[in-house]
Amino acid sequence: MKAFGLAAALVTAAGMAQAEGTLALYNWGDYINPEVLMKFTEETGIAVTLDTYSSNEEMLAKIQAGAVGYDIVFPSVHMNDIMIKLGLLEKTGINESPNFKNIDPAFLLAKEDPAGEYCLPYAWGTVGIFYNEDITGPVTGWADFFAIPEKTGAKITLLDDMREVLAIGHIMNGTSVNSTDPAEVQAAADYVLAHKAAVNAFTYEVPPMLASGDIAAGHFFVGGNVFFTETPNIKYIIPAEGGTMYQENICVLASAPNKENARKFMEFYLKPEIAALNVSQQFNGTPNIPANELTPEFIRSNPNINVSPETRTRLQIFADIGAALKLYDRAWNTIRTAQ
Repeated sequence: MKAFGLAAALVTAAGMAQAEGTLALYNWGDYINPEVLMKFTEETGIAVTLDTYSSNEEMLAKIQAGAVGYDIVFPSVHMNDIMIKLGLLEKTGINESPNFKNIDPAFLLAKEDPAGEYCLPYAWGTVGIFYNEDITGPVTGWADFFAIPEKTGAKITLLDDMREVLAIGHIMNGTSVNSTDPAEVQAAADYVLAHKAAVNAFTYEVPPMLASGDIAAGHFFVGGNVFFTETPNIKYIIPAEGGTMYQENICVLASAPNKENARKFMEFYLKPEIAALNVSQQFNGTPNIPANELTPEFIRSNPNINVSPETRTRLQIFADIGAALKLYDRAWNTIRTAQ
């Protein structure tokens, strides 16, 4: 997960040929380079619309509530699995495309789609801590992060995301972020509750709040680096104690009215130069192997974007936990309502 704001846009190319239909995307906020969409329209004549969401749960709820007209969604891996089980996704056969060879098999992580018959691995990254070093001093992990308010008097925020917040408790307790053990889920919630007094808010608005000085540090997605390329005092770390990684996939809805155009977009995104173009603006990793060589050097060499094997051992990725999700719902409600 990675959401930087909510917007709605109609993407067209000036002077394009007569449109060959339309394509409606529903994606994380600010999570696709507009130039990618412009190039797709220029190449195909297909006009693209884009609506955005801030969480997997928001997207799923809207689709389940009967939202019509969307063709493509970009769920995280665990939500990819949930949506296949619910019959919400189309089997596209994108893995039969000649350019599917560009995709690193290590990113075929959806348990319900191990061969990539439904969805195309799109982007991946880490979730960690952004902080204003001028205010906080060095920050190495979660313990330092939660100590900031007492140490400096400044504010910190956590994501408004159930799984991500409870993951911190799991990581600090040495348990899996996908645990279905009621005692472990409760212990993770207890860790967060013990530190809630230090948290100013649960929010996705970390970049603007950091930029304005409203907070000194925030729990956020690595892609937030796009907002701080010229502010060296704003730094990002993967916590020493461990963190989470995310992966989003391009999936076609079973209810999509423009399935052929959706498949064309997936084929388009398999091009290394297109995946690299998106990375150059989004500061995420890409599962497209040849695209990595086309990304800007400062992104390619950034250890927080293209992480080392050692760092990967400290990262966990969310999985579909089935009925145990109710445990997390209850724990999250307790955290959000506790005084």
